[in-house]
Order: sequence, then C-alpha cells, then structure tokens
Amino acid sequence: MDRVLGMTTFVKVVDNGGFAPAARALNMSPSAVTLHVQAIEDRLGVRLLNRTTRHVSMTEAGQAYYDSCVRILADIESAEEAAQELQANPRGTLRLNTAPVISLIAPVIAQFTAQYPEVSIDLSVTGRMVDLVEEGFDLALRVTPVPDSSLIIRRLAPFRFVVCGAPDYLARRGTPTQLADLTGHNCMFYADSPFGREWHFLAKDGSEQAVSLSGNFVANSGDMLRLAAIAGRGLLYAPKFLVADDIDAGRLVPLLPDVRTVEFSVDAIYPHRRHLSAKVRVFLDFLARHFRDNAAWID
Repeated sequence: MDRVLGMTTFVKVVDNGGFAPAARALNMSPSAVTLHVQAIEDRLGVRLLNRTTRHVSMTEAGQAYYDSCVRILADIESAEEAAQELQANPRGTLRLNTAPVISLIAPVIAQFTAQYPEVSIDLSVTGRMVDLVEEGFDLALRVTPVPDSSLIIRRLAPFRFVVCGAPDYLARRGTPTQLADLTGHNCMFYADSPFGREWHFLAKDGSEQAVSLSGNFVANSGDMLRLAAIAGRGLLYAPKFLVADDIDAGRLVPLLPDVRTVEFSVDAIYPHRRHLSAKVRVFLDFLARHFRDNAAWID
C-alpha cells in the first residue's frame, strides 16, 4: 500500500481518537482505515495502537511512529507548497542556452530580472544545440532547425539575412549589384552555419538558391564577424537584427536590395509542454512581446 496514505491514515486515527471518526475525516470506509493501520503494523512487526471497542491509545512504538509521521507529512506538504509556488510565480534559477547571435538579448534579460527579481538567469552561449535534459537547461533559443523532434518548439520571431559591407570596403572593392558579383569579394562566414561557405537566397520563382563563395575570415561569433565587417575586412551575410543598428548608423551598408534572402526564425526550445514552470512561461511571453515590438528582429 501507499506509505504516505498509510501514514496519513494512522495520524488521522490518532488525531480523531478512533477508526470511525478517522474514516469520516478521510472519506473512507472504517474497514479501509483498519486495513491501512494493520498493514503498517504487519510491515513494521510492531503494535502501534491498543484498541478497545470505545477507545484507541498509542503504544510506545506508536508514539514514536506518530511523531515521525507528523514531521514527514509536514515536510511533504511544505515541498508541495514550494513546488506550487514556483509554478504560480516566477522565481528560482532559469538555465538558458542561446546561439551566439542571440546573445544580444542581454538587455531583455536585464529588463526581465528587474521586473522579476526572484528569478536568476544562468546563461550559456554555444554554437551547438545542447541536450536540454542531460545538461539541465530549462530553455534554449536557436536560429537553425533542431533535429530532435521530441522537443517542444515555439516560434518567437521570423527574420531574414542581409548582405552588407563597410563604406570604405565598398569604396576599395566596388559595390556588388547582383549575386554573381559576390564571387569577386572577400566574404566572411559564420563557423556554425548549416550552409558552410554558401549564402542562400530566394530566386524569383521562390526556390532557394545557394551561392558558393570564398573569403579569408571565419568565426563562431556573430559579434566578431560584425566588427570585422565594420572594420572593412569583407562582406557579411548576417541576420538583420544583428546589424540593424550599424546599418542605421551608416557603419554598414545593406547590399542587393532587390534580392531576397531565405527566412529563418528565432525558436524557443524546451523539453516538455505540460506543467511549464512560471519562470519559463513568463520569460517566453516576455521575449515574444520584445520580438513583436522590435522591428529590428522581424524586419
């Protein structure tokens, strides 16, 4: 039998002074109450209660068992209340993994922790997709498809890439006006891109078109590639949100305005849909609002 139910039944018998009132308090039959207490005594090999037709009293062993049961049941109730509190209100540590290009959500994290001070963020930035369960992460944010179909994926924001370069680079090397012109330029590549040394675009018929390119700089950091592009090292094929501020400030110039790039999305990935903790649920909604309200992410 269930040990917790047995302990609860035994405590109710003692607290209510008999089997019949305990049965009424538990909404059980008196015979079921008796069966639970007998099962405990048989398992322990001791008598816990002295019974008469009108009264029950605890033996010495019964008193010791009762005291322990009361403590254990109180701890269980406290543990359940703590778990429910975590489910209802954002608190605790949120272990978050992001792709390097999404690490610029740091200001969003700062706003979130200011609004929910009982939540701490433990952020890990990796090019690879982590094993959420094995490595103990609550949530991952990625920009490339995830092969594990058992994971829950919530699309937060669509985005496109943009080809760009610094004004001084374009002054030295010329401005490409069509895809074929890219082959004559020094193109920089993101090391963890699923495309390798290809940049992908959409043809007029909507089909995906890959352009194989060459260049002398590869990095697994979007920020390093962005800074290299600003320094005039070469052309960059980057998510629009990564370089939006630099384009607005004139540090980078968007190229090939008539050529569309393929669409990707920022995806939130987590292992389970049911009973999602408050810290994860509220953080996801917080991010979704930020992406929706910030055109740099979805333009």
